Amino acid sequence: MNIHIVYAHPHRASFNAALRDEAVGTLEGLGHTVTVSDLYAMNWKAVADFDDFGPTENEHFMAATAEAWEKGTLASDIKAEQERLLAADAVILQFPLWWFTVPAIMKGWMDRVFTHGFGYGSSRTWKRYGDGVLAGKRAMIVVTTGAADAHLSDRGVNGDINDLLFPIQHGVLFYTGMQVLPPTVITGAGWQSDYADTVKQLKERLETLAETEPIAYRRQTDDYDEHKRLKPGLEPEGTTGFALHTA
Repeated sequence: MNIHIVYAHPHRASFNAALRDEAVGTLEGLGHTVTVSDLYAMNWKAVADFDDFGPTENEHFMAATAEAWEKGTLASDIKAEQERLLAADAVILQFPLWWFTVPAIMKGWMDRVFTHGFGYGSSRTWKRYGDGVLAGKRAMIVVTTGAADAHLSDRGVNGDINDLLFPIQHGVLFYTGMQVLPPTVITGAGWQSDYADTVKQLKERLETLAETEPIAYRRQTDDYDEHKRLKPGLEPEGTTGFALHTA
């Protein structure tokens, strides 16, 4: 497979950097082709603005995005990332959990790369939530947290890690069409002592990247009515919240 890793951590000798290198070595050892976008090393521009679109007289931001995608006038760094995603069979986002989400530089990568036309379709076609340009590709999050397992459990003070990652996994990766695998969550980063166990956990997930069952998120075109609400009766009785959107 062709696998693209989007990586965000500012310290070149960090725990995250070591895990990134382990991931690249493992995947290449399995015969995969790996590309890496190290956002901090690239000095990635994190703010989406009209400078991304080339010449345009369109004052509506999202319409200008679509125009630039159609005309091929997006900024060169955006086009390069889109080409890497198109070439990839699987995409891995690796980052530390900061303030319950991705670092700002990775959010900026999402904002700028998943443009109208590329990351999602128009209101006429609704190319999103399981459909779109990136449909069929696999995606997985590798996330490190300072919090322990118990802090990120169903009754943990930080909330369930699956709830915290839902906006990224469902609202970004699945939204743009990709099949999302269960995340690789490495807790206690910064104070955990058994690096070998952590590497083993990561390698086991990477070795099964092609076979792991994706999270069964519901496709918009299958399970939602004309108002984009889940059709009645599809969920087990009593289901609420994010769980409604998993079959």
